[in-house]
Amino acid sequence: MEWIVLAIIVIAVVFSIVLYNRLVAGRNRYKNAFAQIDVQLNRRHDLIPNLVEVARRYMSHERETLEAVIQARNGAQQQLRQTASDPTDPDGMRKLSEAEQGLSGALGRLFALSENYPDLKANQNMMQLSEELTSTENKVAFARQAFNDAVMNYNILRESFPSNIIANMFSFKPAELLEIDAPEKREAVKVDFG
Repeated sequence: MEWIVLAIIVIAVVFSIVLYNRLVAGRNRYKNAFAQIDVQLNRRHDLIPNLVEVARRYMSHERETLEAVIQARNGAQQQLRQTASDPTDPDGMRKLSEAEQGLSGALGRLFALSENYPDLKANQNMMQLSEELTSTENKVAFARQAFNDAVMNYNILRESFPSNIIANMFSFKPAELLEIDAPEKREAVKVDFG
């Protein structure tokens, strides 16, 4: 009888260790996925001052827009540094999402205004920087998808029985998805047949 009780205890301990290790692995996967986002967002942030400098030569009357882009970039860059120090913090992830959305909105306004400046649109540096920024945006989107997949898998494991017992015992916090969508993409398209 005591062998049976001992065997049950050993099985329970081994099972708990396995679940704990799976939770740790899941958390490390989404942290690694965030590191890829960090690389791409830093690249995005590094491109923006060059883009603004080229635009400034042609858009001298659009000082507010250019300053808004730089301010949004600096805020996003600062929030990225804070979030990268602890990608497990859901509040930091939400703040990063907001900062990056603000930056996307400011860049959208800059590109919309640049349509009024044909010489700027034709500038080789501006075209190259725009292309690099578009490429980087695509890489950010792919990295964000991989991160969100890793977060979803971790959260499913964390919330599933019996691993949720181990997760709660050892304070495995839920992970937050990273949403970086331009606000204008969410608005309904207005059609006027006027």
